[in-house]
Amino acid sequence: MSEEKGQKRGEFIAICSAKGGVGRTLLTVNLAVALCKKNIRISVLDGDFQFGDVSLAMDLQSTFTIKDVIQELNRLDEYTLASYLSHHESGVKVLSAPEQPEYADLVTEEALEKIIPLMLTQNEYTIADTGVGLTDKSLSLLEKADQILLVTNLEMATLKNTKLMLETLDKLELRDKVRLVVNRATMESVIQAADVPDILGEEDPIYIPNDFQISSQSLNIGIPFVINQGKTELAKSIFKMAEQISSRREITMIKKKEPSFLTKMFNRKRVKEGTE
Repeated sequence: MSEEKGQKRGEFIAICSAKGGVGRTLLTVNLAVALCKKNIRISVLDGDFQFGDVSLAMDLQSTFTIKDVIQELNRLDEYTLASYLSHHESGVKVLSAPEQPEYADLVTEEALEKIIPLMLTQNEYTIADTGVGLTDKSLSLLEKADQILLVTNLEMATLKNTKLMLETLDKLELRDKVRLVVNRATMESVIQAADVPDILGEEDPIYIPNDFQISSQSLNIGIPFVINQGKTELAKSIFKMAEQISSRREITMIKKKEPSFLTKMFNRKRVKEGTE
């Protein structure tokens, strides 16, 4: 059996948002730990290459970051890459964002094309916490994803931006991969959680209840709440999401991704509408 036909890979999940401060990073790390508790091999890519907070949210003192991996790109294989991942006590492995924002420019499309498939060969899931919105790098991660979790909440500005992002993803032919996650769904708001499907045109969102105190504490002390607050409604909703995701998992064959068409399409649209 040839390696190309016989080698399987894990699923790549990208978690994104149209606005900052909606709980994207907290969702990433808690979902990763929840899946790991099911004896599933999990790695996390901190894809907010300028201001990533995954290591902070997991209290990891990362020796290496993706910057170090890129410096070894020509000699990189799955075993070398594994040595650059930070290991959380839960079993989740993390490829951290660079320690300085300016190093984000080192993360090229070529680098991601090599790094992500290598992460997928050793893990059943790789979850990427992307930056806010549709930058070139976050778009690249969304194109490569098997599933996209788009996080929103009940605030008017967030819903407006989320709707615009959904419309753009539809134009880029990525909408079919999107699952909407409504965070803080029980917060007090003039907009009710039940109204979100009609507002955004999404039939079956995932709802995460509001517990600002637990969320804030989790982020501040660097302990994912599914570890030490596992019996709360907030943690239960993450475990339920992990169950839904793992039950639909399909391990697919490694295949060469060609995102250039979508990237060019997006860039042409951006140039046409926003650049003279």
